[in-house]
Amino acid sequence: MSAIFSSESDALSAVFSALSDPTRRAMLARLSQGEASVNELAAPFKMSLPAVSKHIKVLEKAGLLTKTINAQQRPCKIDGVQLKQAVDWIDQYKQLWEGRLDRLDAYLLELHASETAAHPLKNIKKITQAKEKTHDNNEPNDLQQQTGFDF
Repeated sequence: MSAIFSSESDALSAVFSALSDPTRRAMLARLSQGEASVNELAAPFKMSLPAVSKHIKVLEKAGLLTKTINAQQRPCKIDGVQLKQAVDWIDQYKQLWEGRLDRLDAYLLELHASETAAHPLKNIKKITQAKEKTHDNNEPNDLQQQTGFDF
């Protein structure tokens, strides 16, 4: 079982290593639109074809792309199996943190509700302060508008 875990871990490491480079991520973004030749993948970058080929080999070893044979050309296409495994691995932690954040939200709401119940005068004071702020802004209140008197 440890051999299986090790190979899965190695595959995941290869995927994240391949994704760590912005050039390779850009290549995958291009391949998400459809097959592309090595020259098409190289076009947006100011690098030699051998350098582009090295990036492609890293993506290929990580299982993120495959080369097909079409006459003399070897177009590349994205292979989503390894990428899906990486997303699934990340998703388990996303769910963990979302659960923790949901519990934190519930706790904060409970804390706020208990604080409000324990100190109702604080809420009245806050409302009074808010009303005073509107009066300080020299904005006429309803009574001032109705009577024409400035209080």
